[in-house]
Amino acid sequence: MRRLLAPAVALAALTLAPASASAHIELTSHIARHSKYTQKTAPCGDADDGGPGENIYVYEPGETVTFAWHEFVDHPGHYRVAFDDAGSDDFIDPATADERYSNDAVLVDGIADVAGVSDYEVDVTLPAIECAACTVQILQIMTDKPPYGDGNDVYYHCVDVQLVEGGGPDMLAGEGCGCVAAAPGRGALGALLGVLLLGLTWRRGQARRRP
Repeated sequence: MRRLLAPAVALAALTLAPASASAHIELTSHIARHSKYTQKTAPCGDADDGGPGENIYVYEPGETVTFAWHEFVDHPGHYRVAFDDAGSDDFIDPATADERYSNDAVLVDGIADVAGVSDYEVDVTLPAIECAACTVQILQIMTDKPPYGDGNDVYYHCVDVQLVEGGGPDMLAGEGCGCVAAAPGRGALGALLGVLLLGLTWRRGQARRRP
């Protein structure tokens, strides 16, 4: 079970992201800490990485969560999922492109890349602990950009989570759907659509009154 604590990344920011920035993967199950166009800097994709972002997902300790992503630009290699219970300082890049489960932060490793542009999905069991500022890191590790280790072999994405006993939608008053709660940041968009719909309805009414 999950809930989203704070506003989603602004729709306009996602829509107007520069086309020249080449996205390689995009998370589809969660809103990542940084944009899909910002993924080349450890540990979470952006050099300015002072802590959790605006979107935080709440789960039960030990809960199994599905993480999914879409690969836009195909590269051979594999994917890795890691977890830090307090920020992101436990994340360590693999020393080689073939290294697997290199440290205790790694939860799932060796998720093979599928040839061609593809969708991916993996079930991850989160640690059975409570934490208020935990991070799930998803890495794309590529093998077609030798030499490995020159800063162009790994792409980074992070999801901000909290692990809380009784977490999930049951912690939201009046909620219990098992889905992500509607984010306040999207309310403005809904209001705008409502105004446009009201205006369209009024214009149709005026047209019907004309002789």
